[in-house]
Amino acid sequence: MNNNLNDIIEEFLEDFKNGKISKDDFKLKIKEIYFEDIGFAKIDHHRKLRKGFPEVVYGANKTPYQILEITKKFLKYTDTLLITRTNKEVFNLIQEELDNIYFVEEAQIIYVKSPEHDLHLIKGVTVVCAGTSDIPIAEEACITSYLMGNDVRKIYDVGIAGIHRLLNYKDEILKSNVVIAVAGMEGALPGLISSLVDCPVIGVPTSVGYGASFKGISPLLTMLNSCSPGLSVVNIDNGFGAGYIASLINKKINLKS
Repeated sequence: MNNNLNDIIEEFLEDFKNGKISKDDFKLKIKEIYFEDIGFAKIDHHRKLRKGFPEVVYGANKTPYQILEITKKFLKYTDTLLITRTNKEVFNLIQEELDNIYFVEEAQIIYVKSPEHDLHLIKGVTVVCAGTSDIPIAEEACITSYLMGNDVRKIYDVGIAGIHRLLNYKDEILKSNVVIAVAGMEGALPGLISSLVDCPVIGVPTSVGYGASFKGISPLLTMLNSCSPGLSVVNIDNGFGAGYIASLINKKINLKS
C-alpha cells in the first residue's frame, strides 16, 4: 500500500467521488488519519502532516507487544519509523512480522526508512562527543537526525582532556550549520565548541561520570551556565531531542540557500 499521507488522502477522495466508498467510510478513514485509538495508545498519524516527520515511539516501559501493535499501525501511513529506548527482544518480535527493520543496539533504536531515503540527504549537521562512553547518546542523536533527512558528520572522542584532538577537526566543525555536542563528566565541551563556531550548538549532557557528576546533573549545570553565546541545552541523555532540533535548524537553513 502507498503510505504517503497526501497520496492516501487523494486516493480516499477519488474512491469517494467514484462511489467506491460511502460518505461515512470516507469520514472514518480521514478521522483515522487524524489519530487512531487502539486502547493503550492513540496513534497520531496526522503528525507527519503537521511536523514533517511521523510520531516517534518512546520504547521504555512499553511491552514488546504494545510496540509491535503501534509499529504496525504507524506503517500503514508512513514509510519512516523511529523507536527509541528499546531492545533486541522488541526487535526480534517485530522482525518476525515486518521486513526492512533496522536495529542499532548501541543507540537502543529500531527504525524503518524508505528505499529512497539515502538519495536525498542534506549536509550540515555535525555530532561531536567528548568520550567513547558518550557514544550511545551521540548515536541516538545521529540516527534521529539521519532519519529526518540529514547526512550527519560524526566526530567522536574529542573531549577537553586532550583538546588537540578537537582542534584537529576545527575546519570540519566550522563548515556545520548546527553542531550537537555530547558530553558527560564536567560537560565543558559544548561551551568550548560554541566559542569557536558561528552556528547554533546544542549541548547534550550525559549521565556518564564519577559520583560528583550526579548522573548528569553536573554537566547539565555546566552547559546551562556557559558564558558562550549560541549554546542551547537539552535534557540529560536526550540525544533524540538534540537530533530532532538539529534537523529542524538544518532544513530551514537549506531551504534558504
